[in-house]
Amino acid sequence: MIVPSPYDAQLARIPVSVHTVPVLGTDTRYWEYGDPAATTTIVMVHGFRGDHHGLEPVVAQLAGYRILSPDLPGFGESAPLTTLAHDVPGYSEWLRGFVAAVAPTGRTVILGHSFGSIIAASAVAGGLPADVVVLVNPIAAPALSGPRGILTRLAVFYYWAAAALPERLGFALLRNRVIVRVMSIAMAKTRDPALRRWIHNQHDRYFSAFSDRRVVLEAFRASVGSDVSEFAARIPQRTLLIAADKDDITPVEAQYRLRTLFPDARLYVIPNVGHLIHYEVPVEAAEQLRRFLDETPPA
Repeated sequence: MIVPSPYDAQLARIPVSVHTVPVLGTDTRYWEYGDPAATTTIVMVHGFRGDHHGLEPVVAQLAGYRILSPDLPGFGESAPLTTLAHDVPGYSEWLRGFVAAVAPTGRTVILGHSFGSIIAASAVAGGLPADVVVLVNPIAAPALSGPRGILTRLAVFYYWAAAALPERLGFALLRNRVIVRVMSIAMAKTRDPALRRWIHNQHDRYFSAFSDRRVVLEAFRASVGSDVSEFAARIPQRTLLIAADKDDITPVEAQYRLRTLFPDARLYVIPNVGHLIHYEVPVEAAEQLRRFLDETPPA
């Protein structure tokens, strides 16, 4: 069953094309939205176990920009990495290679959500050319120290069990629809039943779109073993942090601390939302991004 997106009408008005580009010896699938001649290009990096679909509600609010949204290697329609692990250093090198391959013109914005915030921060700190950095639901502190750290520990056990089981059983556990639904229910904060139904359907359709067990286990270990604070001091670009006050993975206090680690960062906290800013309040997130870009003239 497919639940219609509340953002379909807006997204339909934005031109889109699909491309494949080789990066580090493997094929990366990416979606190009908007005007190819726009003066600002936004490169989006999605979170753990998702693909480019997760950020489309934000894309739908950003008419007038050129947006490049790839599937991370091993997720969605992108092939896995063959020479590197699916960890923060591996994904960071891939992101630098991807941006070099697509060669964005004009002002370049690197946007990362959740696990994508760690990848984006690591890549920019490592020399990825960017004019502006935007991190949505940034992982500001180790996930195990979050306000619902017990749930993260249960997730650690879940992925440990998936690794310990024989290949076929472990793969089936990772794609278990009941567990995926429990994760979705835990993350969604909206009380709108129609929006919750659509969010759950999105997770049902795309949360298990990974190529194999190795990829998802490597990425999970990376997602709980690193955070943005490790890289913040080495990011001189103007940075916008869009956080949530009910995020179960990173407490809002850690977001305020994270802001102080950047040479030049602004923090905007959205109330009454959790780790699904991109699904629940994409309009507000995009509005803050537009304001920030309007205040940040091209280099």
